[in-house]
Amino acid sequence: MHPSRAEEASQPCFNGCFPSPLLVSEKSHNTSKSRVNNNKVTASRNDDFAAATSSTLHPHTHFTNHESLPSLHDSYISFTKAFPQFSSTAQVDQIRAQEYHHLNHSNISFDYTGYGLFSYAQKQRSRSTTSLASSSSSLPYLTSEPSFFDISYKSVNLQSQILYGGHESEIESGIRKKIMAFMNVSEADYTLVFFANEVSAFKIVADSFQFQPNGELLTVYDHSSEALDTMIESCKKQGVHILSAQFSWPKLGIEWRKLKKMIMKRREKRKGGLFVFPLHSRVTGAPYSYAWMSMAQENGWRVLLDMCALKPKEMGTLGMSLFKPDFMVCSFYKVFGENPSGFGCLFVKKSSISVLKDPGNATSVGIVSLVPAFRQPQLPQESITVIEETEISDQHEIEEVFVKEIEELSTSFDTSKNERLEIDCRGLDHANSVGLLLISSRARYLINWLVNALMSLKHPHHENRPSLIRIYGPKISSLRGPAVAFNIFDWKGEKIDPTLVQKLADRNNISLSSSFLKNIRFLNKNKENQWAHETRACEGGGLGQSKKTRKECGIFVVTAAMTFLTNFEDTYRLWAFLSRFLDADFVEKERWRYMALNQNTIEV
Repeated sequence: MHPSRAEEASQPCFNGCFPSPLLVSEKSHNTSKSRVNNNKVTASRNDDFAAATSSTLHPHTHFTNHESLPSLHDSYISFTKAFPQFSSTAQVDQIRAQEYHHLNHSNISFDYTGYGLFSYAQKQRSRSTTSLASSSSSLPYLTSEPSFFDISYKSVNLQSQILYGGHESEIESGIRKKIMAFMNVSEADYTLVFFANEVSAFKIVADSFQFQPNGELLTVYDHSSEALDTMIESCKKQGVHILSAQFSWPKLGIEWRKLKKMIMKRREKRKGGLFVFPLHSRVTGAPYSYAWMSMAQENGWRVLLDMCALKPKEMGTLGMSLFKPDFMVCSFYKVFGENPSGFGCLFVKKSSISVLKDPGNATSVGIVSLVPAFRQPQLPQESITVIEETEISDQHEIEEVFVKEIEELSTSFDTSKNERLEIDCRGLDHANSVGLLLISSRARYLINWLVNALMSLKHPHHENRPSLIRIYGPKISSLRGPAVAFNIFDWKGEKIDPTLVQKLADRNNISLSSSFLKNIRFLNKNKENQWAHETRACEGGGLGQSKKTRKECGIFVVTAAMTFLTNFEDTYRLWAFLSRFLDADFVEKERWRYMALNQNTIEV
């Protein structure tokens, strides 16, 4: 990158001056004039978007009592008047009604990130088939339904797995092809390796990456994550220097000057460094530009792109021909809102295999295969009776018969006979049918409505009417990601423990997450004092965090994330639940209600 272009490409507009954060074209930063014009256009669009969002609850409306909230019906009418384009996403509601009907009768899930492979209806049909087979057969069997796949751990290292692979089950081959097509990743350019989870994938990259002397790990995260913490610990053991981007209060945008300096300094010594980068924060929803990844590549860094927080189909517009990270990590679960089990995926660019260590005979922990699930159904009663009444001398004959039927069944899964299983990943197919534009638009409308609604909740009987909820990171913005981080403060200004908020939400059939914000830079001394007060309160609050984590400077927060299946009613119900904290006695009432229902005492 030429110095002038590097200077222009690294200006603050990285944090959102482009109409779309997905791609930054050369034209958009060729001259200072075009950059200023882009800033004005984007600022104008954001102003228009903010005005439309604010109008969904009537401008400057404040709610001081949960009973004063408008009804779901009235709120939806106002919402669709402000965003008439939302009706174009009706296909998602149809998919949800037909394939995910459990979402209307169970917990509202705001604690999922990643991708769902199968639909709930598909899995229910699979279970019905399994039940029928169990009642008509006395044999253990392999199910051909991919929703019942199991993972099998492999004793192999990453380099060997990539170079030599090994036997691939029919289910594994089918799901691999589906995922690579879904993520728009070329099999000619990348190899996909399955891992037990996201943590395993991050750790094995850290263990296998060939850092040079004085090598560095540079990360861009405004929050703690188990996967990242595991990677950092592995790198520290290897003597690698750890660098982290900082984020400015209150919007938690990247401190772009500092990050640029870390990326570009000592370029000649940068060989062997690893840059780990997400496209937006999965906790706060703060967006980051792809241009940071491009700058890192041009300055000698190897890049790991964290795709775990991306919306379905986001990779469809990534433009892999322009940005080809050395590694990409994402995760898949089986069924949204019903089954969080699944696996992690690591994409390794084939031309980057040389940066991996040759560990010899050493093996890595976490690499897995996807295999057909093995089921042991109950034997019919008549079969059990026959076996019980059979003489011992006949047991050998019975065992031989069982082995011969099992062998015949296994043959039906033999890939050498050119018979293929149809892998039907309806969860991926649904996202494909909707597409990125509608998915992104839907999430943008809903997350911004929620942010606006949360900010409208004010404590009563107070001169200044302090806010019930404090939001961390971007507020209303057309570029923000589909997640929001917040805390609840009582009428005295004291923060309510995020784990308590989670627990009470769970009792109301709403699933939320909590996280730990860090790497925050304050310019205001008062804000710094307030931040320190929050940190001390969290450290003494018994949030279940390790002592090491509690010593870090940061803020514990509640976080809610949206998927493409989230609807307006889900969002409204979350708002309605959180508004109940306006009642000063809400927590105590919940405690007594739980005691009455369960006849025992519980600490909340």
